[in-house]
Amino acid sequence: MKITNVRARTFEWKGHTVPPQANFCSNAMDQLWDRGDSMGTFRFHGWTVVEVETDTGLVGIGNVALAPRIAKAIIDQYLTPLVLGHDPFDYEYLWQRMYRSTHAWGRKGVAMAAISAIDIALWDLMGKETNKPVFKLLGGRTKEKIPCYASKLYRTDLKEMQDEAQKYLDQGFTSMKMRFGYGPKDGTQGVRENLKSVEAIREVIGYDNDLMLECYMGWNLEYAKRILPKLEKYEPRWLEEPVIADDIDGYAELNQLTSIPISGGEHEYTSYGFKQLLDKRAVSVIQYDTNRVGGITAAHKINAIAEAYSVPVIPHAGQMHNYHLTMSTLASPMSEYFPVHDVEVGNELFYYIFEGDPEPENGFIDLDDNKPGLGLTLSDRYLDQFNIIE
Repeated sequence: MKITNVRARTFEWKGHTVPPQANFCSNAMDQLWDRGDSMGTFRFHGWTVVEVETDTGLVGIGNVALAPRIAKAIIDQYLTPLVLGHDPFDYEYLWQRMYRSTHAWGRKGVAMAAISAIDIALWDLMGKETNKPVFKLLGGRTKEKIPCYASKLYRTDLKEMQDEAQKYLDQGFTSMKMRFGYGPKDGTQGVRENLKSVEAIREVIGYDNDLMLECYMGWNLEYAKRILPKLEKYEPRWLEEPVIADDIDGYAELNQLTSIPISGGEHEYTSYGFKQLLDKRAVSVIQYDTNRVGGITAAHKINAIAEAYSVPVIPHAGQMHNYHLTMSTLASPMSEYFPVHDVEVGNELFYYIFEGDPEPENGFIDLDDNKPGLGLTLSDRYLDQFNIIE
């Protein structure tokens, strides 16, 4: 089997979106003087779909959500020539070929996300060729079902947040994650607002259910050190991305400072980056996203390293490319799940582009042992809601 073509298409959403709200989610732009929607640069209302075609007629599907137009250009101009004519089963060689050829200007960010898309498609191809789901190629089933947590609860009206949390309980979830809406620029009033939101959710879900807290890089070290002691009484399962991703020493200091586990890695790349985080004991939970970190080839290596450090891996965003890795390793105890809803931040676009993602039942998802590859197909239900760039 040889690769004969790589087709990258960018799907840009032009349908209905939920309008921005103030203090919706803290983020890395919050500490700058700015007007308008501070979350604007972190909303991704586009997605690049990669189809790797072979001389046998099989097609593997990959995807990339970071800077999709740029990712498409990288795939078209730089990566496609590196994989054409090769056997998809030589995935390690092809990964190294893409990684090393782009090393002078790639290594992290959108270039690595572009590599991820092709790598994911290669694994989809290998599954289809062997007539096995991808998780069977990675180690097989390590769990009867995958526990997952509901991940939304952006900062809105507190009563609305409580109603949303109750909805997840009613659906059978025993874990959920909420976002903070305030950071250093909001002063002591913002601290109080953050504490109010955590207290409001705990009032609904009690302490027999897990609550995760996300900052999305919106705090700095000083602010995090000030608020963490006040959060400990709420017993969060973890505090996610309190500072920007490059402040690894800040992560390490916070992780030693508090009883709250510090999590991160959504914006880290390759096994090299995660080895640095683990060596410094900077995180107690790893949260890579397979379509960013370097694909399934890189993520599988990170799982092995994390297992040796006894640090759990709970990938960002759920979605099939992450579920297969979670199913196949003991390093990963659970998955994130973004509820299906109107397009807001962008993670939910996955459900508008692809079909095949499993629906959670009572807080668990399962993968089909008899569905080859990733188990995804492209949906045609919402094509008229996208501008598609060939």
